[in-house]
Amino acid sequence: MNRCLALATAAILFLALVPARAGIVVSVQIAPPPLVVYAQPPIPAPGYLWTPGYWAYGDEGYFWVPGTWVMAPFQGALWTPGYWGWGNGLFLWHEGYWGLHVGFYGGVNYGYGYGGVGFVGGRWQGGAFAYNGAVMNVGAVGGLHTYNEPVAAPAGHTSFNGGPGGTEATPTAGERAEMAVHHLAPEAAQLQHLAAAAANRALLASVNHGSPALAATSRAGDLAAPGASATHGMTATQGAPAGRSAAGGIAGARRTYPAVQHAAGGAPRVPQGIAAGTRAPVRASAPAPRAPATRGPQSSHTMAPR
Repeated sequence: MNRCLALATAAILFLALVPARAGIVVSVQIAPPPLVVYAQPPIPAPGYLWTPGYWAYGDEGYFWVPGTWVMAPFQGALWTPGYWGWGNGLFLWHEGYWGLHVGFYGGVNYGYGYGGVGFVGGRWQGGAFAYNGAVMNVGAVGGLHTYNEPVAAPAGHTSFNGGPGGTEATPTAGERAEMAVHHLAPEAAQLQHLAAAAANRALLASVNHGSPALAATSRAGDLAAPGASATHGMTATQGAPAGRSAAGGIAGARRTYPAVQHAAGGAPRVPQGIAAGTRAPVRASAPAPRAPATRGPQSSHTMAPR
């Protein structure tokens, strides 16, 4: 028994210390529920980027991780959401990451700029992030750079790629190229947000039946904030609702990004290693936090390149 406990402890420590470049994959035998329909809270301040909500897995089954705004970790950063993919009879979770380009996320329509391929919710311009007011909830925050480009709203709320009922998307040539470079792991705020969601029983699919009352928040980790959004109103595939600001060219304060400078010609310079494809030192990545209970379908943790 002691030997088994020691082996289990060693395995947990190994998973916790695996470099983010390896990509933690959680395998589950049952499909995740459809994506939650929710209204995006307004951006809290300039420099924040949207990270969509998704279903994670713990010892008590699937639980919803609310969509939230996260400060960009470096100038030029874009978030590629994680996704569930079916293969060999299992549903595998592929962790999201930060990089210079948006990679493959399974063709899953997460909404708010993430319609299955790429990202149309905003772009970097002149050292600042400009938000597409036709897609993102820019609210009334001052100092934002915005523009207005309506986009077609893709249909469907399927939460996984491949297998019966999943999306049929395969990586484009550009997405395959993006797979060959290394990326930055989720920020500490994102991991704290995941841990807070895992500790909230109301977010369990077995409790909320796929419709959590808390579906999105204004800031990562703050699940009790006034900006938290209930599961009603605009669907995840719609554009900006009436009343949102879509004015362009607003001048104002810019976020100062640590360890980021501008090269000649104004091109953004990112942390060492990202542009060249050689990894910059980052925090280790770990599997999703687990609730203390032991019920639910069996799952396992495996490694896959990201």
